[in-house]
Amino acid sequence: MRKSRNEKGFTLLEILVALSILSIGLLGMAGLTTSIIHGNTLSKKVTTATTLGQDRMEHFRRLGYSTTPTADTTTTEDYNSIPDYPFYKRVSFIDVNSPSAGMKTITVTVYWNSNAGSVALQTILAQ
Repeated sequence: MRKSRNEKGFTLLEILVALSILSIGLLGMAGLTTSIIHGNTLSKKVTTATTLGQDRMEHFRRLGYSTTPTADTTTTEDYNSIPDYPFYKRVSFIDVNSPSAGMKTITVTVYWNSNAGSVALQTILAQ
């Protein structure tokens, strides 16, 4: 069989090569999309945990140095105890006379996914 010069189009082999290249590209995009969704989910959890930690830190700042506990204290708000955030746990630790006398170091750690992830915030209150 001879090809006439007027015939136009693609051969079956050209179509198979093009489909193979397209398939590889689309599979790569699917993997990338999955990674992006996972990253966005983690970012949302970190942002929520940071906001919850900042909220608790502001609570201690409002109380001020004189009304916060005078001895080393740990307060735990367990899972399902923070309104609207049942998947987060908040632990606040007040270290009195640290780093020096007349100062209190406050550390707030927020956990999620049964302590699989966490964010810790720290500040110092002075007299």
